[in-house]
Amino acid sequence: MYRLDQNQIPIVTALQAVHDQRLVPFDVPGHKHGKGNRALTELLGERCLRLDVNSMKPLDNLCHPVSVIRDAEALAADAFGAATAFFMVNGTTSAVQAMILTACKKNDEIILPRNVHRSVINALVLNGAIPIYVNPQIDSRLGISLGMSVADVERTIESHPNAKAVLINNPTYYGVCSNLPAIVQLAHRRGMQVLVDEAHGTHLSFGDNLPISAMAADADMAAVSMHKSGGSLTQSSLLLCGPRINASYVRQIINLTQTTSGSYLLMASLDLSRKVLAKNGREIFEKVVNMAEYARSEINEIGDYYAYGRERLNGDTIFDFDSTKLAVNTLKLGLAGIEVYNLLRDEYDIQIEFGDLGNFLAYLSMGDRIQDLERLVSALSEIRRRYKRAEADLLSYEYISPNVVRSPQEAFYANKIQVPLEDSADRVCSEFVMSYPPGIPILAPGEQITDEIIRYILYSKEKGCSLTGTEDIDVNKVNVLVE
Repeated sequence: MYRLDQNQIPIVTALQAVHDQRLVPFDVPGHKHGKGNRALTELLGERCLRLDVNSMKPLDNLCHPVSVIRDAEALAADAFGAATAFFMVNGTTSAVQAMILTACKKNDEIILPRNVHRSVINALVLNGAIPIYVNPQIDSRLGISLGMSVADVERTIESHPNAKAVLINNPTYYGVCSNLPAIVQLAHRRGMQVLVDEAHGTHLSFGDNLPISAMAADADMAAVSMHKSGGSLTQSSLLLCGPRINASYVRQIINLTQTTSGSYLLMASLDLSRKVLAKNGREIFEKVVNMAEYARSEINEIGDYYAYGRERLNGDTIFDFDSTKLAVNTLKLGLAGIEVYNLLRDEYDIQIEFGDLGNFLAYLSMGDRIQDLERLVSALSEIRRRYKRAEADLLSYEYISPNVVRSPQEAFYANKIQVPLEDSADRVCSEFVMSYPPGIPILAPGEQITDEIIRYILYSKEKGCSLTGTEDIDVNKVNVLVE
């Protein structure tokens, strides 16, 4: 199956050898293997601090790898079916931005769904590319945006033949997948690159009954959050490239923004996690899928909750569904998803991934246990018994179609003033307003503010959603373009 020996862990092996040498450090970091900061050593452990080292001859250099990092990246590419792979230590945000900075320049058009992560639009702020949105349809029952319709993508490609790339979420936060192979074919026929935000799909390369991965679908680049479902440390990620991509140019793009002081703790975690996935990933994620299916069944038995899955497939905007995602709609309970999120955290000591106005998501992966799911199910049953109320007055939508007036870059850097949110209707926003997680903007720079958007933001605040992106920390005011 693999061309390379996936038992190898080049960075980890080299790091252990350096650790065993008991070197005297006259380099950075300044804690000097933990001896200079005993409080930090007590918190994290001596071994961790001794492995927190700087680039040196035996350990290679992330910006220009020629030995162990190069070999570890080659193993990652082999494991994920990519032509090349890059270790990213600035999070998947940096991988997403590297894709866009590689494919697009100022004033180039890029086709993408509006329900993208803020990192996508941040990249457009940086390089001046122009977003051409394919507005995803909405599942009105669930109140979530879906994947991109193939017909909508085709029409958009036909009307914007000079676009440089198409960006796709695979899957969305809720587990929804577009028809990735069909969209790849459409884009490639027009000479456009296909970029895939696969932040929530690391495991797709290691499951026999999961949606197709970006690389298997012949996409050109994919940003993969190894730390989300792949078992590596937070902030560690991969950027995967197909054979059409000039990897040397991608390295130059990455080096524009990625740190020159790459963490060997993060890189070692990528190296080890890749080995685990390559050797045992299919077995691991078969178990995860089975646990998620069990939890869906048990939650749906409670009543009023709806843990949705593959029964929602429609052949287009929900072409496939990531069965590891335990997404639960709460509207019939009379509670917003964020309210259930808060109750689970505050009263039952259960930390789930996020809650929005209509849903919450419990993120399942290799470390979960069936007894933990049983505790979640029990808590949800008790929440229904104690807190259920009429579902009247709950908003049942999530996605609001934007009116893009200026490019993200132009709006972000334009002259602006701060106005009360309630008085901002018809003005052009110059910053982000989003609920995080999942990090999908309600407003992005260059978009017109409407009464509907204002109501949505105020309702989100009322329900306890964590709103971010604005200069005003309380989101009572918003920056708009000077008229």
